[in-house]
Order: sequence, then C-alpha cells, then structure tokens
Amino acid sequence: MFKLDNRVAIVTGSGSKKGIGRQIALTLAKQGAAVVVADIDMDGIQDTVNAITEAGGKALGIELNVTSKESNEAMVEKVLQTYGRVDILVNNAGVSQKVTVQDMTLEDVTRIFNVNMFGLFLCTQSVLETMKKQKFGRIISLSSVSAKRGGGIFGGPHYSASKAAVLGFSKNLAREVALDGITVNCVAPGLVNTDIWKSLPEDQAREVIAGIPMGRPGETEEIAATIAFLASEEASYITGEEIDINGGSHMD
Repeated sequence: MFKLDNRVAIVTGSGSKKGIGRQIALTLAKQGAAVVVADIDMDGIQDTVNAITEAGGKALGIELNVTSKESNEAMVEKVLQTYGRVDILVNNAGVSQKVTVQDMTLEDVTRIFNVNMFGLFLCTQSVLETMKKQKFGRIISLSSVSAKRGGGIFGGPHYSASKAAVLGFSKNLAREVALDGITVNCVAPGLVNTDIWKSLPEDQAREVIAGIPMGRPGETEEIAATIAFLASEEASYITGEEIDINGGSHMD
C-alpha cells in the first residue's frame, strides 16, 4: 500500500539536517517516487540526494529560494524537463523564531511569513497549471500544533500565525482544485525528535514532554509516513483536512 511508483515529488526544505524534510524525501523515494530535493542549501541538497540514491532511489537536487517567484518557476521548469510531470508537492520549508509580541519587530514578522506562508503560496502556485493538465496532484503542507494551540513549544506568535495561515489557505485551495483531481491537505506536527528539539535546555525539555500524554517526542519517520499516505492513491478522497501528529498534546 501507499506505493508511489512513477510519481514525481517535490519536497521543499529537504536539504536541512535539522528538520523533517530529509526524512520526508527519503520516505517518498522508498515508496517509489522520483524525489526533487529542493532547498536553499546546496551542500544539504547533495547530502539528501546521496542518501536517496545510495538506498536505490531516484532523486534530483535543485537549489530553491521559496520566497522568489522566479526561483519557484525555474525549479518547476527543470522538473518538467527532467521528468515531464509533477505529481506531489510537499511544502516543508519553514523558519521559526522564539520571541514575544512585545519584543518582535515588523521585520521579524515579515521574515517568518515570507517563508512559511508567502513562499508556500509561490511554490504551490508554480505547480498548479501542470497538475491541472494532468488531472492529478497531491499538495501536502506542513502546518504545526502551534497553529492550533497558540504556541507552547517552539516559535513566537508570528510563527503560530503563519502556520495557521497555511491551514486556511490549504482549505480554500482544496475547494478550488477538487474537480481537477488535486487534493490539498496539511499535517500539523507537534514536538518532533530533531536537532532543534535536542538543543533545548534539559528543564525546558522536561516541561514540554510533561504536556504530551504519550510522554515522548514524535519521530521524523512518523511524520513522513503520514505524508506518504496523503500522497498515495489510497488517500484520493481526503482533501481540505489537517492531520494532527502530536502524541496527544492537542486534541480537537
């Protein structure tokens, strides 16, 4: 189940070792997709591409600045030249900052929204024409538990707001493109066992874990597996939804 043979998947932010994008790319490749590793970090891109190809998968690395319309359009053009189609887009690229409303600046807010929301919009827009022509597409965006519970783990209010915007944007888009064979969904991870989590002071880490009924952070593989499901044929009747992956730290 959840096989992605002959599918082409773009995963933004998949060059970084700190987040979950690399695991998403590895998982989609393991399921049979040709994965486009898109990131602003060229060294990180090559590391992810190497990891995929060494495991027997197919990968193409492309430098991408998600905040640039031209960069997004050039990426999609290169993908089409290489593979002839784009089936799956995983909007994973994101930035965070821990700061209070009183201390943040307008520049702080703009920087967070430029990547987390405006960059996501530009990247999504760049694949829509192709997906509509194909009458098939899977768009999966990373929101956050912070968007639903008002922070409490990482990031400031501007981060929570940007990730809440991702949810609203995705639901509206899901309505727009449903008849084109395109599904649009989000995942909202809670605390995940990445380098960011491991950098927390011990007392703060204990406090965060205390708020998770399952008593542990999630693993990157658990987030990636959910995304693989949403990208698959088996999820063809799911659109406009967000899946919470947080060990019970937030329950709707």
